[in-house]
Amino acid sequence: QVQLVESGGGLVQFGGSLRLSCAASGSIVRIDDMGWYRQAPGKQRELVAGITTGGTANYADSVKGRFTISRDNTKNTVYLQMNSLKPEDTAVYYCNADAVPTGWPPKWNQYWGQGTLVTVSS
Repeated sequence: QVQLVESGGGLVQFGGSLRLSCAASGSIVRIDDMGWYRQAPGKQRELVAGITTGGTANYADSVKGRFTISRDNTKNTVYLQMNSLKPEDTAVYYCNADAVPTGWPPKWNQYWGQGTLVTVSS
């Protein structure tokens, strides 16, 4: 199996910073795109940042200029540096990855982390 394990969430005051980490482990042949989603209570899960294997990143307009996504392919890990946090950033943040597990035939699957809670006080 492929597992995504997240860390770095917590409580931070308005304007503060947090860095989220997500490490993929298990029987992985290949990982392609990775990203971060978030879901606030009563709202749909939304994509906040994505990154390709080559390092090309895209961001939701709401976080552009404040968040930075990066990855370390040698560690199968993706990061989300969050600066200038606002109360509206409060949500459960989920790591996502497209990966091929071991086995035959090879197939791409989408995997999710368990989520880590980010709370920004106001």
